[in-house]
Amino acid sequence: MERQSAVFCGLSICLLFVVVPTLTMKNHLDPIRPVPATALRATPSRRRVLGTLAALPLAAAGLRARADDTGPIRIAQSIALTGPLGELGQAMHQGAKVCFAAINAKGGVNGRPIELTVADDGYDVKRSLANVNGFMEDRSNFALFNCMGTPMIEAMLPKVLESGMPFFAPFSGALSVRPKNARNVFNIRASYADEAEQLVQHLATVGIKRIAIVYQNNAFGKEVFTATQQAITRYKLEAIATLTVENDASDAEAAAKKIAAAAPEAVLVGLAGKPTIAFVKAVRQERKGLQLYALSIMGSAATIATLGGDATGMTISQIVPLPSNMSRPVVRDFQLAWKAGNVALEPSHLALEGYINARVFVETLRRAGRNPTRSSFIDSTWGTKNLDLGGFAVNFSESAVNASRFVELTMVSNNGRFIR
Repeated sequence: MERQSAVFCGLSICLLFVVVPTLTMKNHLDPIRPVPATALRATPSRRRVLGTLAALPLAAAGLRARADDTGPIRIAQSIALTGPLGELGQAMHQGAKVCFAAINAKGGVNGRPIELTVADDGYDVKRSLANVNGFMEDRSNFALFNCMGTPMIEAMLPKVLESGMPFFAPFSGALSVRPKNARNVFNIRASYADEAEQLVQHLATVGIKRIAIVYQNNAFGKEVFTATQQAITRYKLEAIATLTVENDASDAEAAAKKIAAAAPEAVLVGLAGKPTIAFVKAVRQERKGLQLYALSIMGSAATIATLGGDATGMTISQIVPLPSNMSRPVVRDFQLAWKAGNVALEPSHLALEGYINARVFVETLRRAGRNPTRSSFIDSTWGTKNLDLGGFAVNFSESAVNASRFVELTMVSNNGRFIR
């Protein structure tokens, strides 16, 4: 497992501690009380299986990790730093990293620094599981933080639920990885269903009625399709064409021809990665001015840059504010931390999301006291209501419900930047 470790200096975020021989620190391990949960209604789905695991007494949580009141608090992250979605992971990790650095520079959380260990999984399920298993075996790790990707999170969840280890801000908008009654799972970002609802509501508001839907032929795409269909029905619009695109984009051109032939007023694009690029380029060849609406997952800097002029005019939902909107205090704080960190990357929505996840973690950890346990942190997080970071609010209520409902629409300008 490839790991990078950094102890940052200032702000207040995270929870893991490390036992280092050179530090005069004790490693106190005392029994953790089982995490209570309520049994789920039986439904024949993966979500039911995960929910059932969440409802079991978490005997495997085993021990409550606690450090003395001077050592660092350690958290661990498995994320794609390389591979097909490496750019996304790099941006999100750097956003969290600069936040922790800024917090530690101001004395840490209740006087204790945050140490974030990151392991690259290359957006590969087997590597991510190996990373997480290693993190769990190291009892100095207090929590798992901002792990990335629906397939990876689906694979991690059974062991996460069994262990009782805090699983904070996983990066996925899929409802399938949001089990009910999971006391140790904390979802922040708005769901893909929330984004689809906002896009369809906008279409209804501006008077567009004839809509085509193109979606990826996988769990992500099908979830977007279902949410979009439900919203279209609510707003009394018409889905005049629905087509899928395979993960390898082999049928993207054919899908674009069929969409164009249906003559919709707009297309809702439920694609990510290579299929997005192939479909958008193909449909622009068929109908240059066709209005395209997409979810935040497609709006990475690399995707926009690859699309070039074909991206211009696309409307994309976002689950955090525009990273250049300095009217929001949380964005100003992010920009200051980003500059202080001398990051080579451009500030982006994904970087801001990583920063916000870290800020929320810091605030909930602060409320757990100077010498937190996993149990006290879990209680502290569920007790966090209406936390406003300065233009971005979170409210923790239930593990199947995201703490943030923030969704706003942006447009890609002529120079490839997002504007409101």
